[in-house]
Amino acid sequence: MLKDSQGCEVTTNSPRAIAFIDDFTRQSLSYGNNAETILRAIALDPKCAYAYAHAAAHYLSLESAEARLQAAPYLQAAKKYAATATEREQLYICAIDAWATGTIKSAISYHEEIAQKFPRDLISVQRGQYHYFYQGNKEGLLNIAQKVLPASPNNHYLQGMVAFGLEQCHKLEEAEAIGRQALEINRYDPWAQHAVAHVMESLGRIDEGIAWMSSFTDTWENCNSMLYTHNWWHIALYYLEKGDTKRVLELYDRHIWGKAWHESSKDQVGAISLLLRLELRGVDVGDRWEQLTPYLTARIHEHTLPFQDLHYVYALARAGKVELVNEMLFSMQAYIRKLPHRKTWIEVALPASLGMKAHATGDWGKAITLLSPILSRLHEIGGSHAQRDLFEQVYLDAWLRNEQNHQALQLLEKRVAKRRFVASMPLTNIGLLQAS
Repeated sequence: MLKDSQGCEVTTNSPRAIAFIDDFTRQSLSYGNNAETILRAIALDPKCAYAYAHAAAHYLSLESAEARLQAAPYLQAAKKYAATATEREQLYICAIDAWATGTIKSAISYHEEIAQKFPRDLISVQRGQYHYFYQGNKEGLLNIAQKVLPASPNNHYLQGMVAFGLEQCHKLEEAEAIGRQALEINRYDPWAQHAVAHVMESLGRIDEGIAWMSSFTDTWENCNSMLYTHNWWHIALYYLEKGDTKRVLELYDRHIWGKAWHESSKDQVGAISLLLRLELRGVDVGDRWEQLTPYLTARIHEHTLPFQDLHYVYALARAGKVELVNEMLFSMQAYIRKLPHRKTWIEVALPASLGMKAHATGDWGKAITLLSPILSRLHEIGGSHAQRDLFEQVYLDAWLRNEQNHQALQLLEKRVAKRRFVASMPLTNIGLLQAS
């Protein structure tokens, strides 16, 4: 039995397998583009349950039906060899198995137990944060990282995780401080960069945010497409706040959809949300909706995450694929009926999807009716503050287009009070308010 780079015991006698497990750990924590290095660890030790569990987790993180099928044999092998594994490894295998079966609360419980008993296992912490993020539990997202910080106080990857959790919990000053601290240790930590970017956006420090993120673009070339495109997406949001929509389109074409792995759900969601934000500002995005369509048809029956389904429905509707939208909505209802825990899907995700379809097809009154009761609950479907703010913008836009400017003004005043700046408000809509 050997120890990995985290100081945790791994059930293998192969130093070379450990080396590739360590490489996978670095790839995961740094959002690198070579996570499949874990397959080399399996080749070197075909009975290493922990390596198989990592491989399964990697494919599950891709969030597609095809990737779930890819994960299955690795998870099966992990369970096959689990009997001789350590307690930590067995807990991790159980967590990944729970993820694969959709029992996310159980997965979180296993990651929490690992954090309690084996606080140096940062891969498990990262997985736990992922699940908390898509459960809309910002406190859990922060706490699981904070509780293990004493065991690895100078680990910049963990500091970046804590920084993002602090930002999501609106502890902005603390988030920026620890995010900057992480980058003093390693300038190449993209998640810490990302956490500080969120802080600057939340505080309306737009020019500073552009300068901040632009200073790190040279460090993103070895990132996976998700974080590469997402960090450029944040730069695009800053320019959107400034009203420089020409620059936003350039970034979309060059770095966001232009550099995306087009089959990636996260890359697709980022592209969709940026096109929608542009249209809310009155920008003609040309045939870009249609360019997305071939990659979205595979998503119609997946329903991996409700947060993503809202984006897919909107994009297909804007591309004029009404039949595909209806097929997806029927599929979603059938999927929900089979779920043992369906409350968020049926009470939030489904009406929100219908509301997004209504807005995309110009039925402003219906969009208002469907979105109004669930806006305060949208955190339940996951996503960051910056990502979910899009749905509030859609709701406000529906009021404006429905010629309910008094109500829209009240909504805008609430946004100003909450965010202390109006930069995220579509400029065309501000003009409508001023004219009313």
